[in-house]
Amino acid sequence: MNEFKLKIKKVLGSKVFHTVVCTLGILLVASFIFQAGQMSGFRKASFGRDWGSNYEMNFGSPHMIPKMMGQRFGDFGNLPNASGAIGKIIKIELPTIIVLDEKENIEKVVLIDKDTEIRKARESITSNELKIDEHIVIIGAPNSSGQIEAKLIRFLPAPLEMPFKKD
Repeated sequence: MNEFKLKIKKVLGSKVFHTVVCTLGILLVASFIFQAGQMSGFRKASFGRDWGSNYEMNFGSPHMIPKMMGQRFGDFGNLPNASGAIGKIIKIELPTIIVLDEKENIEKVVLIDKDTEIRKARESITSNELKIDEHIVIIGAPNSSGQIEAKLIRFLPAPLEMPFKKD
């Protein structure tokens, strides 16, 4: 029995064993990072697909062609952000609001529920206090209808207008 314990100690203490364990650890961490990237890309692509598929239902009519329709296969750089928006409120029909995302220049439907936290400076406010043309940041999660289920809405100060410059 002592001989068996000595062999195990020798194997566990060997440089080869440590190399194998470290390599397996690195491969495990790398696979978790790869999986996280895949999940993030899948979520973004699913939201883009759902947003395009439900465009007419969310916005009433196809008054503009969604940006995504002109994409080439494999061009995922123009997919809308699935987890939020930064822009101004252009329509309010509670429990939904429509926000013009100024970064992506597209309209997004945002769902507000009783668990949505709405903050103006340090104060919590209700959804009834939202007003058209106010600038907000929305953080949430996409749903299967191409809408964002808001978890947090925070007001932003209005962007500064740049003076008109003549050439």
